[in-house]
Amino acid sequence: MRKFVLLIFGIIVLVLVLFISYRYYFVFGRGVKAGELNFFVQKGYIFKTYEGRLIQTGYRSKQPGSLQSNEFEFSVVDEKVAQKLMSSSGKLVELHYKEYLGAIPWRGFSPFIVDSIVAITNQQNIQTIP
Repeated sequence: MRKFVLLIFGIIVLVLVLFISYRYYFVFGRGVKAGELNFFVQKGYIFKTYEGRLIQTGYRSKQPGSLQSNEFEFSVVDEKVAQKLMSSSGKLVELHYKEYLGAIPWRGFSPFIVDSIVAITNQQNIQTIP
């Protein structure tokens, strides 16, 4: 009877470990997002994490003749990437990210984790066509 209880307990622990690793550590997707860096802050009560928001423009709105902006909220774990983004608020940035199925407190509030910066561009360099 004792071996049966230990076997059931071991199976439950194994299933729980597999679920947690799939949910919080499996990389579901990778990609690049580009837009204007709206804000980038370090915040948190216990775990100080870096959080940011990218404003992507140019998506068609349901109303003709208008544009709709799309926000991309993300977290950053790497200190070097965070320091570069701290001085890039208001600039156009291209960020490479990993998407997880869930967020964990010490990694950030978002399931989107930026791991590198592809490009940073000043908005003054962009010309608009009338």
